[in-house]
Amino acid sequence: MNKTAIIISLSILLFVTSCRTSTNDDNLKQPKRTNYITDFSAKNDDNTINVVIEIPAGTNEKWEVNKQNGEIEWEKRDGDFRMVKYLAYPANYGMIPRTKLPKELGGDGDPLDVLLLGESISRGEVVKAKVIGVLNLLDGGEQDDKLIAVQASGSYFSHLQSIEQLEDEYEGITQIIELWFSNYKGKGKLVANGFSEKDEANKILEFAIEEYEK
Repeated sequence: MNKTAIIISLSILLFVTSCRTSTNDDNLKQPKRTNYITDFSAKNDDNTINVVIEIPAGTNEKWEVNKQNGEIEWEKRDGDFRMVKYLAYPANYGMIPRTKLPKELGGDGDPLDVLLLGESISRGEVVKAKVIGVLNLLDGGEQDDKLIAVQASGSYFSHLQSIEQLEDEYEGITQIIELWFSNYKGKGKLVANGFSEKDEANKILEFAIEEYEK
């Protein structure tokens, strides 16, 4: 084999090896995992909030965002996956990214909880929403309030601006929510004390944002 042929053969071999190495490296790359606590803001420029859906309406499995890695996980208790042994969730249940609710406000360092009214939304979806009020809850004697929100657009509830309007236009919904939360953990474990309007809800939200930023 002459010198020119040897050079051409070596060039081809190096090219093929390079392509294989590049392909193998690409296969080893792992897709970036979503951190639902840090990858999204609590509020948007249009004053809406971002809600991460942990539990879709109409389901019973207890999922939540892990505070350490920001991933949504099926909760376990005593080695068993948690299920709500009651009627399914009457609304989508989720959290607001980059918020932290201290123990005195019922969160014990957890992100702020939200009930998003309307049609069922898939777990892991991040939805633009607007706050209309807050459900006042006591869990084991400690405050454990839940913000009430609706999708900013695209839902038959999107036009709502307040708890008062919700009660006027959709009679019975607030009673259903109160009754459900008063009983889903068992008799007497949670006490629902009615709703407050969005001014109070926004105070809780701003406090939770400030706590996270600390």
